[in-house]
Amino acid sequence: QVQPVESGGGLVQPGESLRLSCVASGSISGLYVMAWYRQAPGKERELVATIFSGGATNYADSVKGRFTISRDNGEIAMHLQMNSLTPDDTAVYYCLIRDLLPKKSDYWGQGTQVTVSS
Repeated sequence: QVQPVESGGGLVQPGESLRLSCVASGSISGLYVMAWYRQAPGKERELVATIFSGGATNYADSVKGRFTISRDNGEIAMHLQMNSLTPDDTAVYYCLIRDLLPKKSDYWGQGTQVTVSS
């Protein structure tokens, strides 16, 4: 069983940076997608950034140029470097590990709170 665990959230001031990490035990196939989602109070969960097993990445328009998603080779681990944070980035951030073989299996972390406030 794959169980992702996020870390790295906290309270920062506007303009500062945070680095989130997601580490999972277990094992997955070589074909997968890893993603960061976030959910602000009263809003739906939204996709922030995605990294595919081949290395390609995608970002929501709202974070392009500020956030960078990466992964660790040899481990089930990914990171989200968040720079130039604004209050609009305040949310609970969740990691998703989607294993695509032999069938699609989604594994969610419990979330980590990011608060951007002066």
